[in-house]
Amino acid sequence: MRGLFTGMASPLVGSMIENAALFVGYRQVQRLIRNASATPEEQERFATMKEDELPSLSISQLVLAGAASGAMASFVLTPVELVKCKLQVQLADLSGSRTIRYDGPLHVITHTLKHYGPTGFYRGYLATMIRETGGGAFWFGIYEYTCDLLLRWRNATSKKDLTSAELMLAGGLGGAGYNFSFYPVDVIKSQMQTDQESGGRPRSFVQTARELYKGGGASCFYRGCGITVARSVPTSAIIFLTYELLSQHFG
Repeated sequence: MRGLFTGMASPLVGSMIENAALFVGYRQVQRLIRNASATPEEQERFATMKEDELPSLSISQLVLAGAASGAMASFVLTPVELVKCKLQVQLADLSGSRTIRYDGPLHVITHTLKHYGPTGFYRGYLATMIRETGGGAFWFGIYEYTCDLLLRWRNATSKKDLTSAELMLAGGLGGAGYNFSFYPVDVIKSQMQTDQESGGRPRSFVQTARELYKGGGASCFYRGCGITVARSVPTSAIIFLTYELLSQHFG
């Protein structure tokens, strides 16, 4: 049973950093959008108001906030994703054909610094940014849109009026949209970040996409998509429920 949890530390820390960066960015971009469209008097009033007392943004503004938070978070996430992918690809290599074997996250970090310098941690940055920007728009957008539908259906005005099950439903749909919408970009990103582990040459985003398509057609970009989407539904449901409950408690 212990083997099923081998390498858990890296994705665990990675998911903590990812969600922290996304939600902090999402909240801050909402503030920027709200202040940009407000008068100086309204801005002063907003500064003294609690989070749940601030005027709501439109769905399009929330989608923009989600996209912007994803773009900003990609700068933090690229090194985290690189470490995670390098460890996971060797765990899946049962034949032992990989040219580099890592003992853990710290080994990946020291090896990358030694051989590629600080820029080595940003291998696949473009793909990560595209995925997080588009994925953030879908993740937060679908969640907020579903919450809005549920509020109108219940004739309510605040997410505090929604049940835990309803918040989890909205979060689960957001997670499915996030993972399905830009899954091919994630496949390309993972290939780019693990090229060197198999002794291959570093490839650009376009080169990786072209060679993947040549080797397996369009279907290769969706290999594993079903299980990834299925996994994202309960995890995103729990993430958004936790976020809303903590926001209500500390807001």
